[in-house]
Amino acid sequence: MNYKESFIKFMVDSGVLTFGEFTLKSGRKAPYFVNTGNYNTGAQLAKLGEYYAECIKSNNIPVDTLFGPAYKGIPLATACSIALYKNYGMEVNYSFDRKEAKDHGEGGIIVGKKFSDGEKVVIIEDVITAGTAIRQVLPILKAQADVDITGLVISVDRMEKGKGELSAVQEVKNEFGINVYPIVTMADIIEAIKNEIIPGKEYLDKMLEYRKTYGV
Repeated sequence: MNYKESFIKFMVDSGVLTFGEFTLKSGRKAPYFVNTGNYNTGAQLAKLGEYYAECIKSNNIPVDTLFGPAYKGIPLATACSIALYKNYGMEVNYSFDRKEAKDHGEGGIIVGKKFSDGEKVVIIEDVITAGTAIRQVLPILKAQADVDITGLVISVDRMEKGKGELSAVQEVKNEFGINVYPIVTMADIIEAIKNEIIPGKEYLDKMLEYRKTYGV
């Protein structure tokens, strides 16, 4: 298996990727669901960091610092920074934001590496739906320094229309000029079912129909 297939199997084994009938926040009826909140062990987090690190390495994304938006991005950026060092000898910084700025001690809203002009920053997230988190994060980053955001790494690109005809990934690229790098896409998951990397062939027709209706 390549790392994408391995990651899809890892999601299924971790109970993160499941199949059935699910009503999404958008009201759409989907034959699959991705719940990254089901990662809950040290072993899973260590493995997750390795997949993010491999995505960064495979796509040759320039990086000085990993930024993990609170809250879900915090353990992801931490685990990824460890994996980059252990697996590739890359020593990168990491940082994350506070939900509320600290008004005592050293103060500030950023924990970890403090940014400087020209620093190459990669944002680490689980998934993006409407791009809300990015809209909140960018002003925070730019208020610290004139950083160069070289990419946004996510676990899954649903390849699904948002409010318009574009996907969330395409909207982020169009609106902010940021390249988004998913570890896997919905097309990869469909191929994994077809190739029996994971179970779920009974849902394949519904997956393809959903993709035909809402996919981009």
